[in-house]
Amino acid sequence: MKIINASQAPAAIGPYSHAIETHGLLFCSGQLPINPASGNIEVAGPGEQTMQVLLNLRAVLTAAGSDLSKVLKTTVFLTDMGDFPFMNKVYEEMFAGHKPARSTVEVARLPKNARVEIEAVAVTAVPHSCGT
Repeated sequence: MKIINASQAPAAIGPYSHAIETHGLLFCSGQLPINPASGNIEVAGPGEQTMQVLLNLRAVLTAAGSDLSKVLKTTVFLTDMGDFPFMNKVYEEMFAGHKPARSTVEVARLPKNARVEIEAVAVTAVPHSCGT
């Protein structure tokens, strides 16, 4: 088991790691729309928050030797399901045709009063097939 903490992502705001890698799988903690440079949420709209969340998630994936194209499953947490179309548009653009499995749930509140949080499971390497 390998602990991943990405220097290009916001510092964890609790006793957890950005991700844990084991047996080629990467379990990423939920990312918030925090600007890594300032440590604050600097964007208000659900689309803009989704963009920052996915940039932070991408930084975690990169630190682990993975990327958005290797994401298997995401869970999206929204404080208002009315934000779904805005989140979904940015999500689709950022994943560029890749369509991982996904669950989206509405929650009462997120840390730092964020509107969006996304966690992911990814692979760190694509297995090579053996030729005969």
